[in-house]
Amino acid sequence: METRLRVLGHPVHPMLIVYPLGLLSMAVIFDLLYVATGNADLATFSFWALVAGLIGGLAAAVFGLIDWLGIPSGTRAKRIGAFHGVGNLVVVGLFTLSLLTRLGSAAYLPDVLPLVLGLAGAVIALVTAWLGGELVYRLRVGVDDDAGLDASNSMSRGGVVDTEP
Repeated sequence: METRLRVLGHPVHPMLIVYPLGLLSMAVIFDLLYVATGNADLATFSFWALVAGLIGGLAAAVFGLIDWLGIPSGTRAKRIGAFHGVGNLVVVGLFTLSLLTRLGSAAYLPDVLPLVLGLAGAVIALVTAWLGGELVYRLRVGVDDDAGLDASNSMSRGGVVDTEP
């Protein structure tokens, strides 16, 4: 089942998810490094990684919702896609709370609560990322109908922005 929105022949949602996944996971890692070293610069980086990761996560969610709406109702893919999407909303919520709890502290230093919220968000993100992989690699959601080892060039199938499967 092909994705509904592509750029240069490739689905938009998978292109966007790498940024929030990377930024939000790095925020957790830099929080842990801050706790281990006491270096406030690490906490500041974590704060801004959270901001950028949340913006990226919301952008990816819009395109994920567009793709999910194109999945036929009553299918396993529709159910897994719903768990994937709702789970990612929980992830964004936990990281948002982690960000908000830092706002009152000098240099955005996290105490225990933001760290726990970030760790919980990271664990749930691992599960939702696995669900996204299940959608693509097992259920072939978003995979080009022409896919194969000798498939045509993705750019030959449409223009710069292709909204038709």
